[in-house]
Amino acid sequence: MNVIFTAIFIASMVAIAICAPDKLLSSLLGGAESAVKMSVTLFCIYAVWMGLSKLAESSGLSKSMAKGLKPVTKRIFKSNNDAANENLAMNISCNLLGLGGAATPFAVKAIGELEKENNGFAQKLLFVINATSIQILPTTVIALRASAGSVSPSDIFLPSLICTAISTLTAVGLYLLGNRIWR
Repeated sequence: MNVIFTAIFIASMVAIAICAPDKLLSSLLGGAESAVKMSVTLFCIYAVWMGLSKLAESSGLSKSMAKGLKPVTKRIFKSNNDAANENLAMNISCNLLGLGGAATPFAVKAIGELEKENNGFAQKLLFVINATSIQILPTTVIALRASAGSVSPSDIFLPSLICTAISTLTAVGLYLLGNRIWR
């Protein structure tokens, strides 16, 4: 993949150097500035949400939330491991809030716990759910749109909810159907 991106970058540089050599340096600097702004914005978003999730974990809120979601995660993922179910609940909660980056550490912990009980079904299902990531509140996208100067950054709410719900339900349905067929 790095080779492909490098080739595209070099081809773009050559094209700009030929077509508009006076714009080459300003394009490079403008792109770098945009990348740094977006990185700092994402860092702040994730710092806030990871801090809140750490507070929820320290205060026991995540355990009570996981306890509430335990029947659901236990049934969906077919796991009796309490640590796995807690991490699965936190992962799903973060994904529902549109915080895919904050959900990742919980997914990694859940996969580790699921490996202990040799639950390949749950590991694959977690991957499918994370890849499609149903979002009730797409906070990351809304924050990025706001930082980019969007007039109404929350307009993404309904389309995001519809698309992620359809993609998650379709992917989980296909996974469960495929799992049933191939067994």
